[in-house]
Amino acid sequence: MSNEEIEFPTGLFAKAPHPNAPDFVKGKLSVKRADFGNYLRGKEGDWLNFDIKESKDGKWYVALDTWQPEKEAPAPKTDDFDDDVPF
Repeated sequence: MSNEEIEFPTGLFAKAPHPNAPDFVKGKLSVKRADFGNYLRGKEGDWLNFDIKESKDGKWYVALDTWQPEKEAPAPKTDDFDDDVPF
């Protein structure tokens, strides 16, 4: 687990499925529209990703997924060849 601070989105809540729910129901999300709308307005970008997690004591929660891919180094230039291979 990362030492990074977990960001909990305001107004978005996850819950375990009801015990009588069918097997294809994996969880439940609840949104408090005013709070979540304000949270979204404070964010940039076209997409936000969230993880639904379970705490050590079994309580479900939602956390902002802050993972970003590492920037790749530019590919080395390959148009300068020193060999005499004809292909």
